[in-house]
Amino acid sequence: MCFNHYSVMLGECIEGLSIKPDGVYVDATVGGGGHSEQIANRLSTGRLIAIDRDEEAVKAAGERLSKYTCAKIYHDRFSRMAQLLSELNIDGIDGLLIDCGVSSHQLDETGRGFSYKNEAEVDMRMDQSRGLSAREVVNTYKKEDLERIFYEYGEERYSRRIAESICEIRAIREIKTTTELADIIKNAMPAAARSEKGHPAKRCFQALRIEVNDELGELAAGLEAGWQKLNHGGRMVILTFHSLEDRMTKRFYKDKITDCICPPEFPICVCNHRAEGKLITKKPMLPSQRELDENPRSQSAKLRIIEKL
Repeated sequence: MCFNHYSVMLGECIEGLSIKPDGVYVDATVGGGGHSEQIANRLSTGRLIAIDRDEEAVKAAGERLSKYTCAKIYHDRFSRMAQLLSELNIDGIDGLLIDCGVSSHQLDETGRGFSYKNEAEVDMRMDQSRGLSAREVVNTYKKEDLERIFYEYGEERYSRRIAESICEIRAIREIKTTTELADIIKNAMPAAARSEKGHPAKRCFQALRIEVNDELGELAAGLEAGWQKLNHGGRMVILTFHSLEDRMTKRFYKDKITDCICPPEFPICVCNHRAEGKLITKKPMLPSQRELDENPRSQSAKLRIIEKL
């Protein structure tokens, strides 16, 4: 199977995990297996648990990692990480990698419906075996809910106009294809906005993808599940691609490195809360210029690393 996926910030992610040859590691978004292969290369008696909700990714990574006896791959969501590890009788892990990016395969495979560039049924599900598709969201959600999704997840300033236009069109006919949806979004915008840099539908397509796959809910649950299983001295490496994911990760890390969490008006600490982690990256790491030249899709990537005390 040809599963194209550029492993963003590969060297930085692997270095950030500080891999021990006998450690237990989780790649919670295996994708094409690039990060996982580098982890497995560094293990002797250790174990690698690789997870992905995309069946095509699981198959492709399975082929790539088949020579590594230390690696096992599972079709699952990383929000279920704690349950999966418990089922495998793994009490603790030494490192967790979550790459929140959409794979090049998902974007470029026409039938998946992620891209506004190619005509396909509006789908956008990372796991095509379950859940609502973007076609169902576009054609059944209330106008107010579409507006909220476009505004909150896509930071689209014309969210109301776009939601209204979608509802007007779908009252006449069902919206079925990516190109049809992209044209509706584009035509709902003022002329000046349509001439701005980037495709006019980019933000709304991102928003629909986040909604369909519950990406923010998955990340929140994955962060908590990963931290629950992380051993003392273990590291969490999170690679994000838009501001909502990065802010969530930043807030999660901040909570873990903070001692007192009492309200600021309290004169003395009564919570007795103590920091559980320390930051390895005080500011997010960004892709190098060389990587940006090789893979422009990595432009929005931010890498944050924390170590459990």
